[in-house]
Amino acid sequence: MRALLVAAALFVAAPAFAADAPATSLTLADAAKAPAGRVIVDGAAWRCEGASCTATGGSSQPAARACRRVVAKLGPVTAFSYKGEALDEQALVTCNAG
Repeated sequence: MRALLVAAALFVAAPAFAADAPATSLTLADAAKAPAGRVIVDGAAWRCEGASCTATGGSSQPAARACRRVVAKLGPVTAFSYKGEALDEQALVTCNAG
């Protein structure tokens, strides 16, 4: 019976844990280059609506490296945040340069 109660508690709490996940998002410089469907880059599943894209998952790596990998597939970005770490303006210039 205890196991059932513990399992039920974890099931109910799971969405709360998911909501606390750090944000992973970007803004494409050219919305016309946004993919129509899901694009996987280093384990992160990216989905775009217009120029705004969000992702779930992803490998454990620095945000700057993740940005370069995404830019190689989707094109230049004007904003980038990976697992809660947002890149500043200078880091975005470096990221877009490749």
